[in-house]
Amino acid sequence: MHRRLVFLALLLLVAAPATAQTTDAVLDSVQHRAFGYFWSEANPANGLVRDRSQSGSPASIAAVGFGLSSICVGIDHGWVSRADGAARVLTTLQTFWNGSQGSSPNGFIGYKGLFYHFLDMNTGARTWTSELSTIDTALLLAGILDAREYFSTQDSAEVQIRALADSIDRRVDWNFMRNLGNGIKMGWTPETAFGGFGTWTGYNEAMIMYILALGSPTHPVPANSWNTWTGGYVVTNTYGYSFINCP
Repeated sequence: MHRRLVFLALLLLVAAPATAQTTDAVLDSVQHRAFGYFWSEANPANGLVRDRSQSGSPASIAAVGFGLSSICVGIDHGWVSRADGAARVLTTLQTFWNGSQGSSPNGFIGYKGLFYHFLDMNTGARTWTSELSTIDTALLLAGILDAREYFSTQDSAEVQIRALADSIDRRVDWNFMRNLGNGIKMGWTPETAFGGFGTWTGYNEAMIMYILALGSPTHPVPANSWNTWTGGYVVTNTYGYSFINCP
């Protein structure tokens, strides 16, 4: 038995480097494929990214946000040139900055600085009866701010990226989405306003949204908005009992 254990240990030592290399290669492949999706499933004329790779799929603003971050990763890996990546990002930000904002059901990309969840891949206007989405706007904004930090040179395209990113960030009226309450609502539509939409409470993906809303340079939500979100945490103590953590 002792000899078998020693033999197995030696096999593991010998195999470890190969396993590590294989793992690195697999991870690199997964990253490359993910980047490829966001790059190839985008409309290069406006930077909008499909929600899914199906014919007729609308753009998802969350997918656009992830796509912007993936471009930064793709440049670092050499999958796309910095100039081409910057050009795609600039086109995307121009789409969201220049797209019409308004409270009518049709023909607008967003309202109050936020954006509709699903957009037409060609026109950039609201599609279906999708909501003005707070979490999806936050995920889009996270990608925009990531790009703002990444494209830091004095190249003219990168200067424009930073300026547009700041403008889009400052226009978002997070307080509108509180609807006079403390927490942030999940959505709003021209047809029903806030009807049918609850308030984001944790623990969930809305952390990034509350952080962005609290740190907004122009429309910050009050500090107690964070307490509203954390008030929905389910905490498990050392005895295994779960309870709602109320502020």
